[in-house]
Amino acid sequence: MAAYNVTEVFFRPPEVARLSSALPAELHCAMQRLLARSRTGCVFVPIRSMQYIGVVDRTEIVFVDSQAYAFQGEQGGRLIVIAWQPCPVPGRASLAEPVPCEVVFYAPGFADVQRRLVGELKRALQDLEQRTRDAELPAQGARILPFVRPRAGPTR
Repeated sequence: MAAYNVTEVFFRPPEVARLSSALPAELHCAMQRLLARSRTGCVFVPIRSMQYIGVVDRTEIVFVDSQAYAFQGEQGGRLIVIAWQPCPVPGRASLAEPVPCEVVFYAPGFADVQRRLVGELKRALQDLEQRTRDAELPAQGARILPFVRPRAGPTR
């Protein structure tokens, strides 16, 4: 059977807000384990309880609503609503220490979603690890493009 590579398109809207946070160590380690098994350096994690998809790569984790789709010109893709940008500290004293992280919001009003993502992503990663323990991860890639929201025109 021939291997194939699927590349999904994601749009990065302008940043709305940013805050400093930390990722629990076990969450960070689970993502690193999955990335180590990925041929593309990218892992798609379905978060079914929220109907979101987490897209993990070596520099960030982006979250998209799996039901929302947008177009810019002829290109279609999903809009990123939140991104986690881990800032691992070289020489961490322990693998059990949280990993500093910047949380970037691309839409207003997502603070509750952000809090919920931490627990739901942990469960989704555990599920994905169990399902794929003895199998190869799908060869999936992500292309992230800037997204410019259309300006609202005058109403009639």
